Amino acid sequence: MRVILAEDSTLLREGLVRLLAEEGHEVLAAVGDGDRLIAAVSAGRPDVVVADVRMPPTHTDEGLRAVLEIRGRWPGVGVLVLSQYVEKRYATELLTGDHPAGVGYLLKDRVAQVDEFLDALERVGEGRAAFDPEVVRRLLVRSARTDPLSRLTGREGEVLAEMAQGHTNAAIAARLHVSQSAVEKHINAIFDKLELTGEATAGYSRRVLAVLRYLDS
Repeated sequence: MRVILAEDSTLLREGLVRLLAEEGHEVLAAVGDGDRLIAAVSAGRPDVVVADVRMPPTHTDEGLRAVLEIRGRWPGVGVLVLSQYVEKRYATELLTGDHPAGVGYLLKDRVAQVDEFLDALERVGEGRAAFDPEVVRRLLVRSARTDPLSRLTGREGEVLAEMAQGHTNAAIAARLHVSQSAVEKHINAIFDKLELTGEATAGYSRRVLAVLRYLDS
């Protein structure tokens, strides 16, 4: 896989370069700010961009803004965003953009768990989603009074949380220790309860719409 890294911490950036090279990925560029990230993508057209949310000069949202521009200009490029903390607005912007497929959001602590980081990178490269479980948990926390998703059962909520992390039906079944047919039934129930049926959803991925409905609630 062809990857471009954007991380202002030299130590973390060089560590990721070495890790990806050892795993057989091609690192086209490793930069430290958003402007150079956009320039590198323009020149190299990677499969996936891995970028920190906060980068110079203000260390606020330069990385995210660069990633959103990349998604707008080159929607085929997957993006995996890294953040020190759960920042709901940034995660929501990624999922509610014009091109919600092939995006991921991981906490930096998750990068230390190499297998999980590499799995997330692979999922994003394949055009799927990869969201940190803690990010998903924070995004889905809503009060029962205002949450239109309160009709979902506990198990349906768990299935949707796994969907939001980008897992396939088979992977969800394995992670929740249920059959794949049970997962499919839960997903169909989720679609029904969120009214994601009929002509209104024609031409759209109901799986993506279900996750967006969570985030919009």
